[in-house]
Amino acid sequence: MSEFNYKEELSKIPTEPGVYRYFDETGEVIYVGKAKSLKSRVSSYFLKSNQHDRKTKRLVSQIRRIEYTIVHSEWDALLLENQLIKQLQPKFNILLKDDKTYPFICVTDEPFPRVYPTRNMDRTKGTYYGPFANLRSMHTLLDMFKSLYQIRSCQLPLNKQNIGAGKWKVCLEFHIGNCKGPCEGFQDEADYNAEIDQVQHILKGNLSAPQQYFKEKMLAAAEQMAFEHAHAWKTKIEHLSSFQSKATVINPRIGNVDVLTIVSDEEAAYLNFMKIKQGYMVATQTLEVKKKLEESDAEILAMMIVEMRSVYGTESRELICNIKPELEMRLDVIVPQIGDKKKLLDMSMKNVMYFRREKAERREVEASASASKKDRVLIRLKADLQIKTLPRHIECFDNSNIQGTNPVAAMVCFKEGKPSKKDYRHFNIKTVQGPNDFASMNEVVGRRYLRLIAEEQPLPDLIVIDGGKGQLGAACDALKSLGIYGQVPVIGIAKRLEEIYFPEDSLPLYIDKKSESLKLIQQIRDEAHRFAITFHRDKRSKSSLVSELEGMNGVGKVTAAKLLRHFGTVRGIRESSLEELAGLIGLDRARKVRAYFDAMAE
Repeated sequence: MSEFNYKEELSKIPTEPGVYRYFDETGEVIYVGKAKSLKSRVSSYFLKSNQHDRKTKRLVSQIRRIEYTIVHSEWDALLLENQLIKQLQPKFNILLKDDKTYPFICVTDEPFPRVYPTRNMDRTKGTYYGPFANLRSMHTLLDMFKSLYQIRSCQLPLNKQNIGAGKWKVCLEFHIGNCKGPCEGFQDEADYNAEIDQVQHILKGNLSAPQQYFKEKMLAAAEQMAFEHAHAWKTKIEHLSSFQSKATVINPRIGNVDVLTIVSDEEAAYLNFMKIKQGYMVATQTLEVKKKLEESDAEILAMMIVEMRSVYGTESRELICNIKPELEMRLDVIVPQIGDKKKLLDMSMKNVMYFRREKAERREVEASASASKKDRVLIRLKADLQIKTLPRHIECFDNSNIQGTNPVAAMVCFKEGKPSKKDYRHFNIKTVQGPNDFASMNEVVGRRYLRLIAEEQPLPDLIVIDGGKGQLGAACDALKSLGIYGQVPVIGIAKRLEEIYFPEDSLPLYIDKKSESLKLIQQIRDEAHRFAITFHRDKRSKSSLVSELEGMNGVGKVTAAKLLRHFGTVRGIRESSLEELAGLIGLDRARKVRAYFDAMAE
């Protein structure tokens, strides 16, 4: 791989505004960018490498050549950057492709123009209006044109020669009143084009021109006593007024204005664009832009201003945004705080926030559908508890004591939604006297995570405490004393109504009783309870055996425990020989033990 002497290249770059292009060793353009000062911007890639994210560092490592173009202003640089990205499609750029997804309405450039929807844009065929992100709004317009005007739907080449030669006969559309029959010369071109002009006025957002046209036609018909014709023109005015009342979204006095809002996360930016003309919404679109180099909202916004205004053919001098782009624009960019423009901004923000939430939910559903049942439950649990990471490692604590005797605690561990029994732990309560569940919980939680920290072991993704607010509070106090409170989500589950309690929140969460996530929490809680009860029962059993053995003459607690560890049960001791006992506890004590059991057998 050839070396790139960036210092030599940087010395040649001017300080004027312009567009720069980065090439890799194959000669392919891998990135296009704009700058108010080319030298300053390009230098930042190489001189501030320690401040870059991983993706930008990868870009810089692949640069082998730099080219640049000087322009008059930063706005011109933005326009040129937009064109070059579309043309070259560099792999490190946000790709601004021409919109082929949404349909347009085309008014053809031919004698007796046609009006039809299409997804293929060919500027040589006519004038295109759109794109229409909402198909319903496009079909509403087309249906309105059909009710207001008599425009042909055929594709015949209606030039003067063909019409004069009588090549065609009128079709059914003429007989049902949807067309005036220009193919046979029943309608002249000037009359037809007058209606096409009205269509184009509406598509541009100017409803006043067709309204005036219909009104003049209605009055003229009324003066001539042609009341049926006058009523037909009045009906058209009503159709147009009905459409306008449904389409109006703001105070018409605001005039022509565009709206573009943006919100983002680590992966993508989400934008909503609205084109407002003379009091109603001409076009709207909400879209997602995948990030390539962790671009800022201001950078993406500047790029999309050029893109959306180009796609929608807007010439408005005012743009409403929720943030200001970081460059001088050739239009007024405002962030309104009050009034009708603020309401318009709020409506756009509402749309873009809903769009982002919908995208996130869709990704979660797709992830759940593709994941195994195990992962699906963990994903659901993560969503129900509103925690940040998937709880692949869960630990649950439970206390056990009966009337204050032999207090113990247990911790069970679930990994990937399944019991990990090798990680289960028993705890003998050491610092608490009597039946104090809160203090016992504080002790065992503190001991567990003090050990994990000391051994540099990873903490769990979720801690579950079997109990309500009291036990949960005691566990939280232990985490606080270790300085890890807040690093691991911790919840308490109360047995009575299966409420989920969160630290510092007096109101419990009630998860749907049929939810897989609640069933998993219950399974973990029940396993911790079983494990604690089993340990407690074993300890009580051994305690009673020790007490029995301590009743022998010459046998103390240490000797009794030693015998039980070796033989396991009192029966095992009873059936042992004198030699076995002597080898373990000495001949003198062995004789006393043997004499005790022999006397019991008589």
